[in-house]
Amino acid sequence: MKTTQTIGVNIRKYRLAQGYTQDHLANLLGVKREVISYYENGTRNIPVTSLNKLADLFGIELEELLEENSTIASTNLAFAFRSESFTDTDIHSIAEFKRIVLSYLKMNNILNAVND
Repeated sequence: MKTTQTIGVNIRKYRLAQGYTQDHLANLLGVKREVISYYENGTRNIPVTSLNKLADLFGIELEELLEENSTIASTNLAFAFRSESFTDTDIHSIAEFKRIVLSYLKMNNILNAVND
C-alpha cells in the first residue's frame, strides 16, 4: 500500500473512532471537507503540518498515522478518545491539551531514563 493510502486509512479510522466528522477535521486544518476526503482516500498528499495537527487531535504520535501493521493500529485505536458533538473551539482545545499531555509524557520518560 502507498504511504498516502496508509495515512488516509489511519486518519479515517481515528476520525471515526473518536467521533469526528470530515467537517471537524477540515475546520481544524483550514481546508474544505472535500480535501479531507482526498486525504482519506489517499489521492492527495497531506502536509506534515496537517499531519502534526491531526496527531495532536487524535492524541497519538505522528508515526501512528504511518502505521501499516493493522494489529498495531487496532491496538492504538482501542485507546482512542471518543468525542461527542464538539464545537470547532472545543476541537482546537482538545488537540492542544493532548499535545501538552504527550509532551509531558515524553519529558517524563526522558527524565526517568536519565535517572535510571
